[in-house]
Parts: sequence; structure tokens; C-alpha cells
Amino acid sequence: MSLAAPQAVIAVLNCGSSSIKFALFDAAAAELPRQPWWGGKVEGIGSARPRLQTADGLDRVLTLGEAQPYHDALAVIREAIAARLGAVPVRAVAHRVVHGGAHHAAPLRVDAAALAELRGFIPLAPLHQPFALEAMEVLLQQRPDLPQVACFDTAFHHTLPQVEQMLPLPWSAWERGLRRYGFHGLSYEYQSIVLPERHGELARGRCLVAHLGSGASLCAMQGGRSVATTMGFSALDGLMMGTRCGALDPGALLYLMEIEGLDVHEVGQMLYHQSGLLGVSGRSAEPRELLAIEAEDPRCAAALALFVRRIVREIGALVAVLGGLDLLVFTAGIGEHQAEVRSRIVAGLGFLGLALDEGANARNEAVISAPASAVRVAVEPTNEEWVAARQALQLLS
Repeated sequence: MSLAAPQAVIAVLNCGSSSIKFALFDAAAAELPRQPWWGGKVEGIGSARPRLQTADGLDRVLTLGEAQPYHDALAVIREAIAARLGAVPVRAVAHRVVHGGAHHAAPLRVDAAALAELRGFIPLAPLHQPFALEAMEVLLQQRPDLPQVACFDTAFHHTLPQVEQMLPLPWSAWERGLRRYGFHGLSYEYQSIVLPERHGELARGRCLVAHLGSGASLCAMQGGRSVATTMGFSALDGLMMGTRCGALDPGALLYLMEIEGLDVHEVGQMLYHQSGLLGVSGRSAEPRELLAIEAEDPRCAAALALFVRRIVREIGALVAVLGGLDLLVFTAGIGEHQAEVRSRIVAGLGFLGLALDEGANARNEAVISAPASAVRVAVEPTNEEWVAARQALQLLS
């Protein structure tokens, strides 16, 4: 990370329900650097001990008001950025926005009308959408002169063929916008840029990227474009996740509501916050923690087995859509750092001729497949913040 102050920066905000990540990129460089000049995060918003942590080693417990802790956290970040930058101007603020609906295939300049439109997508991404919009609204009020750009996780998947977008519901549902949108698009767009640099033509062929974090999905790419993905109408679909259920028989939801008497709010809480690894294990949403106790706790072992099985099953489905596989890539928190999870997934894909170099896998190396593997298996860190900064810079240029 450069110590010299840039002449101007692009600020990126990645807002979740209890955390805000922020990064500053040198906007005056001839080519936008892939690593931020400076950044950090506020974690634990709404908890008893929220913290501000920055790239230069600051780690401070915060006091946020009970009435509007998110507003207070944003104020802390603005103050930290202002103190760090001094007179260096912020050229724009780029926001990671999970849902852009059916029409936004490109970044969007934020104004009051755009904000009103994006509020309509909150029910489709309730864990993230409201908080990004709250940050935009605060900045519009306090700094109306500062350009803001919404960068959409759904945009990368606008290349999906119609057959992959459609849901098997009455045609009128399609006309009302009920379709498969796909998510984690900023992460997948980064992979579409960096993988050809590292793996050449393999990355332009039949490529499958596994974005495995607290939220998880797969994306099948050909020619660097999304052709199929596991998340659909909402970020609940597809893989089992940390606290989210993934794909689920809708009959189970009807049963929960009609027979067990749960209302819509209770079902939503269950699907988003009480399911996945946490729900099955009863212990944790983190594979690292479950791996440490699976030998003593059958539920933890069952949660991990189901997590891996669902990934293997969905990879098999997407390989069928691709007509084969040339490159499998792991990214995001679990994908980049959990060697044991990767090993179990690849073991389940032995029928495709995949084989790991266990030493390379243990070291989280860029290529972890054995020389004799029929498919290259790679680990590639994601960089959503750089993609958002890049999109904002391109829009404003």
C-alpha cells in the first residue's frame, strides 16, 4: 500500500447489515491500482462493542447511538477518511449494491430518482440493499455535490440466456420481473478480468467460479461471460450458506406456514438468519469453527457434509450446462482460505478427473491441482471494491 498521498481518490463503500467496509483507490493514477491506497471497516454495528479497524493498524472500540447506529458508523467512516486524506479530494463514492433489477446492466449515477427506484428492490435483498441505500441517502443530504455511483451485483449476469433467467411460473410472473437475476457479480466480474491474465485460454473456455463466503454461489462462464449461476430471484437460492438455506422445496415453506403456523416474517427470519451451516449445526456459521469440533459433534459433521454435498451437486449441474470443465476457481473467504473444504469438494468431483496437489492446497497457492488433474483447480482472491471503483471511474470519465 502506497504511503504517498494520491492527488484524488475514489471511495468505495460495501455496506452490510452489521458492517461497512471502505476503501480508497488512487483515482489520479494512469491505471487504477488494484490494491486500495487505504481502507478499513466498521464491524459489529448494533452490537455492544462495534469496532473501527483500518489498514494502518488502527483498532478502536466505538460508541454508536442506539437510535441510529448505522448513521453513526457512517459518520465515523467519513471522519476517518477526512482525517486520512486532508486536502486530497474524493472524486466519487462507489457503492456495492446487491440488486439492480431487470434493467440495470451497468453502473448508475445516484440521485433522488435512482434512490427511489432502488428501494423497490429491498425485498429481493433485505440483508444488504437497505444499508447501501441508507449510505447513499445520507451522502445525498450531506454532500449533494459529491458524485455517487451504484455498482450492481446483478449486472454481470445480464448475459444469462433467457432459458437461464426464466422461472417455471405463469408467464405473467416473467412479465412482472420474477426471474433469475444472479448475484456476487462484482466478484465474478473481477474473476473475468484476472483469470485470463493468470490462466490464459483456459479462463476463456469452460470456467466455473465458486464464490464461497458467508454468502455463496457458483457462476459458469464461457468467454468470460456469465452463462449460468446458482443464485436466482433472490440471494437465498442455490448453495447452502452460513445462515441462509439455499435452494429449498417450496412445499416446505407452505408446510411451515400452513401446518406449523409461521407467518411471513418468521419464515423470512428462518431462511435468512437461522438456516444454513448455523441452523444445521446449531453451533456456528463458520466452517473453520465446525471443522474443529466435527469429530465430537455429529450435527457439525452433518452440516459440513451437507454444505459440501450441495456444492458438489451444483457444480455437477453447471458442468452439464457448460458441456465440460476446463478451470475450477475458488474465491471469497471460505474459497480462498479453507483448504479442507476445498479438498472435500474436489474429492467429490473425482468423476470429472479432478485431483489436488494437497501441499499446494494447504498453502492456498494460486494453482492447487495436481499435474495429472484433468481440470485445473485454482484459488484466486476476489476484489469487489476495485471493480466498483473501476466502474465508477469509467462512468464519470
